[in-house]
This record gives sequence, structure tokens and C-alpha cells, in this order.
Amino acid sequence: AGPKTIIFATDAAYPPMQYMNDQKEIVGFEVDVMKAVAEKAGFKAEFKNVAWDGIFAGLSNGKYDAISSSVSITDERKATMDFSEPIMSIEQILVVGAKEKATDLAGLKGKSIGAQIGTTSYFVIKDVKGFKAIKTYDEVGLAMADLEKGAIQAVVADSPVAVDYTTKKYADKIKIAAVLKSDKVENIGIAVKKGNKDVLDLVNKGLAAIKADGTFDKIKEQHKMK
Repeated sequence: AGPKTIIFATDAAYPPMQYMNDQKEIVGFEVDVMKAVAEKAGFKAEFKNVAWDGIFAGLSNGKYDAISSSVSITDERKATMDFSEPIMSIEQILVVGAKEKATDLAGLKGKSIGAQIGTTSYFVIKDVKGFKAIKTYDEVGLAMADLEKGAIQAVVADSPVAVDYTTKKYADKIKIAAVLKSDKVENIGIAVKKGNKDVLDLVNKGLAAIKADGTFDKIKEQHKMK
């Protein structure tokens, strides 16, 4: 038998972590990390583009083996799925229009704020009072587009994504206002169906190997990740 194929679901609308390039291929930092993991652990990684709002249901229904999609490891999620060792930690970032004076959530009272639905970015703002509106989006890029054109005044997003949009696509139009402090470190990892030890062990084996031999750091450098 040849190497095992592991199918990873990914919401490929999340630059620089996972996104579609002009050739309609799924690329990005986490995609490259998982390809390297596969090589080290001796399996073949296949990526399937799946919209975020159905991504967890598909995992429990067995439509794919794992999720590689900047998934934050939370206690709530751990109750229904298993996670690999952390790939990296991220922070939640407040992104605003270039001329916005506010430097925290409190300064945005009476204004509209957005985030991608069902994400830790959304969980940060969903119970905050005083906004004119809290808008949810199926993709983070749609929130950034609304911010750029002034339809909303702020977006909360994961740090790699916030850096990408504020330095590339909308470089002069939007900016980072603040890092939203948290008492917990937020790690992202690979999610697998509860009890799927085979896949989990292969992913963890490959992750440990690329972190030990410098491959992970090389991929970070290639993608200019902090």
C-alpha cells in the first residue's frame, strides 16, 4: 500500500493562512505547513475547500479527515473534536479605517463593527454593549471590504489575517488599531474527529519533526510571518 491520504478541509478565504491563488489552487502558510508535515510523517495531504459555517459539521459527518483552517483550540471545541499540538499562537486584532481615532473597543461605541461568524474574533465582540451594530460575515474578506468602503467602522480578526489585509490589499485604507488583550494564549491547531487517533498521531509526528529540524521556521520566513 502507498502512503495514506489525509483529506483536510480548509476555508480558503483567509490570507495569508489559506486562500485561493490566481490559478485557483489552495495555497498559504498553513497549507505549506501541512504539506511539510505530510512529507515528514509519510502521508499524502489533500485539501478540500469548505465554507467555514459548515466546516465542523462536515468533520463530524466524516466528509473529510481533518480541518486545517486556522482553527483556534478552545475548550468548547475540544468537547466535540480532538486537536493536534498547537501550530502557532495568534492574537485578536482590532482593525479600523485609516482615519479612525479609536484605539480600543470602547472608543467605537455607537459605531458598527464586524467579524467572521462562528470565529473567536466574533466571540470577542458578540457580548460587548454599545455598538451601533455587530455584523457577521461568512468570510473575513467581506468584512474587510465593508470596512474599506466605510459600511462598518471596525473589524476584529486573527493577527496574521489583520496584518495581511492592512499591509497588502487595503494598505492605505485600513490600519491596525490595537491588539485585544486576553488572559489566555490563543493557539491554532488541526482538528480531527473525536477519537481519530491515527490521523492525530500522524499530524503530531510531522509537526514535531518540522519544528525540531527548522522546516517550520523556514516556512514562516517564506511567508514573512512573525
